[in-house]
Amino acid sequence: MNRVKHLVLFFILVSNIVFAHKTILKDTIINGKVVGITDGDTFKLLTQDSTLLIVRLANIDCPERKQPFSIKAKEFVSQAIFNKEVTIKVLKKDRYRRLISVVYYNDNLNLNQELLKAGLAWHYLKYSNDTTLQMLEDQAKKNKVGLWQDPTAIAPWEWRNKKKKKSK
Repeated sequence: MNRVKHLVLFFILVSNIVFAHKTILKDTIINGKVVGITDGDTFKLLTQDSTLLIVRLANIDCPERKQPFSIKAKEFVSQAIFNKEVTIKVLKKDRYRRLISVVYYNDNLNLNQELLKAGLAWHYLKYSNDTTLQMLEDQAKKNKVGLWQDPTAIAPWEWRNKKKKKSK
């Protein structure tokens, strides 16, 4: 009987995710509680109406799992937002149906910017021409903050490409 209850709850959560992702539009502002941290740039948000959303931080890219500083990036995000109320501004949805967003916490701190300041992310130039984000990355790099302590730091998109080529 307990297994049936769990299955029903699972299907309700999945249907809420699917429904939510179909109805959310660009520039939508959403408030909710962070209930899970996937990695440095992705987390789960539970809205006030109990909808579970997958949020991906816009315009930045944190180190991948098994890449140096990936754990530090995840810890930074956990300390900043886990189990807290945040506000997201949705820019778009990606091919994985995650909400690509700018995330605000603690009275309007911008998580996307804070990760760059801490040297725990790259400005994702492929998807962004935001001069503020680039300035924050350049400053962290100049001051050798976080991952910029390593002069041979590899951007996550390059790391993923190398990994793909090795697996072929």
